[in-house]
Amino acid sequence: MSEQKEIEFKNLLTESEFIRLLTTFNIHETDFHQQTNYYFETENFSLKALQMALRVRQKNDQYELTLKQPALDQIGLLETNQPITSEQAMSFINHCEVPSGEVAGKLQTISPSMNFTCFGKLDTERAEIEYQNGILVFDKSRYLNSEDFELEYEVSDFDKGKATFEALLDTLQIPSRKTKNKVQRLSERLNM
Repeated sequence: MSEQKEIEFKNLLTESEFIRLLTTFNIHETDFHQQTNYYFETENFSLKALQMALRVRQKNDQYELTLKQPALDQIGLLETNQPITSEQAMSFINHCEVPSGEVAGKLQTISPSMNFTCFGKLDTERAEIEYQNGILVFDKSRYLNSEDFELEYEVSDFDKGKATFEALLDTLQIPSRKTKNKVQRLSERLNM
């Protein structure tokens, strides 16, 4: 289990902008890896109301349970990650049995009686590179018969990261777009 603060900036891209970025940063098809996120919610959208998200991520043959919640200082998110077995992942995805551990413990403190359902999955092809004291993430995601392209910049310093990300978009002549996170985009497509 690990707990970390996540500060990231994101921008949706057109397909042509995405291709141009890959060329600019010399990213090739072989640099991408596949990951699948399975997202969970309660019947009355308790997590959404608390600005939280719960997912299982499958990458290669590894599974990780993640709870994201607002950070106490309101800058970024507090992310709790817990490795789980494929059996635990499938049991949660198919039968809504939350794996025991740190994430389940945190969920119990929020509400002991939360019942979850897997409401959707999102497949992403992802490439990452180091860039000016952060990590640039190039994502092509597919969900519910749609596809989108996204650039993320993960940093440890909000102000410096914001300035660097905005300068990068400006230099590449890519408009800054208000970009919701993946679980929000999936939820909207489902009209949740």
